[in-house]
Amino acid sequence: MNKARIFEERRKSPLTFIRNLLLSHWRSLLLMLMGVYLPLQVVEILAVKIWQNEGGFPWDVPILMAIHSTANPQLDIIAVVLTKWGSFWTAFPVLSAIAILLLRKHRWRTLAYLLITSVGNLVINRTAKEFMHRVRPQLWLSKAPEFDYAFPSGHAMTSMTLIAILLILTWHRPWRWLVLTVGSLYLLAIAWTRLYLGVHFPSDILAGWMVALAWAIGVSLIIKPNLHRVTVVNRSIEPETTLLPEEK
Repeated sequence: MNKARIFEERRKSPLTFIRNLLLSHWRSLLLMLMGVYLPLQVVEILAVKIWQNEGGFPWDVPILMAIHSTANPQLDIIAVVLTKWGSFWTAFPVLSAIAILLLRKHRWRTLAYLLITSVGNLVINRTAKEFMHRVRPQLWLSKAPEFDYAFPSGHAMTSMTLIAILLILTWHRPWRWLVLTVGSLYLLAIAWTRLYLGVHFPSDILAGWMVALAWAIGVSLIIKPNLHRVTVVNRSIEPETTLLPEEK
């Protein structure tokens, strides 16, 4: 639909224009509702509750104690080693390799998405931790203690950001389901290590996931890293974001 036609429909009937606008962008609007608004609502509920009561939620401690009841020397080793795979220093080489590949292929739009999402994840996490000032659980002596604030979990945010980026960039590829399956297992494994080691409450993990998911999806709706694939299928669709060129 070209600009002249949109302008003409707007003049004829505002309701018609709004209806056509909603029909043409219903996927983006639904994604914004499910992937941005709802996760942020969950974070708001968690943050307000923790702000009012540092003890958090009634289910935080019981879940931690249930996981701790399974502790043994073998799982200690697994948890200490595996938890490192959810840190920034593990995600950094992976994202750097993808960034170099995108740079060599001149995929500026996708590269901008990757960089903004990754850097934004770090800024948001650090800002939220300093703002909330939630202390970490002190229920037992951890095998891998942490000394900064707990809410939201940096490991949860980093791992979710990594998987969200990979999934969004491969969404039009046949192996997206493999990324989704392996990525989900990876997220659960990292979350388990943080709880098993006693360095996070479950609500810290949930908040980290939700913030990272909302940020990754929100940025994708603005930058549209897969815009080049949409325009190849239907060249009549005009890009909503003109600050960055279409990719080929």
